[in-house]
Amino acid sequence: MNQRLNSKDKLLLAAIDLMADKGYNGVTTKEIAAAAGVSEMTLFRHFGTKRALLEAAVDRFHYSGDMKRIFQEELFWDLRADLSLLANRYHEIMNRNRKMIQIVLKDTGLEDVMNNAQKHPRQLKEMLTNYFITMQEQGKMIAMDAETQAMTFMWMNYGAFMTHLYQAESITSITMQQFKESSVDLFVRALTP
Repeated sequence: MNQRLNSKDKLLLAAIDLMADKGYNGVTTKEIAAAAGVSEMTLFRHFGTKRALLEAAVDRFHYSGDMKRIFQEELFWDLRADLSLLANRYHEIMNRNRKMIQIVLKDTGLEDVMNNAQKHPRQLKEMLTNYFITMQEQGKMIAMDAETQAMTFMWMNYGAFMTHLYQAESITSITMQQFKESSVDLFVRALTP
């Protein structure tokens, strides 16, 4: 692992790698600490429990922080450009975090971690809803229920991610790039005044 990472980051990354390979219940705190190059006591000092370590990883690496920055600093206030940016970044972040997502989805007994992780999609829904409201106020989008459009955009991209997570090639030859371009085009055509 990169020596510039602090022990907390090393533990988070080691936990994600090991849990993705062995499952949450298949890995011990001792193994995680060893893979991170720190003592098990360091793991407990930083996180207290293996579950708290996983929860910290979900919070640290989920997309809401990156998305918040995009909404605050990078929007063009152009429907096509913004939805393309959001779809591309969403898939970049989700692919980067695919191991963590697989851990939470496949291991039983992690319902509380999954429920806690739901705050991230809720935050994205809020940001997208507010974006659509502002675009409507600026006359750049037709009047429609903004939350419904936010959820449609999110579910469409989440569904595409999940399909590709589990071998989309067996279903379709359409690439992720083709999907993103087509879905953004569909949204822009439907929502532009």
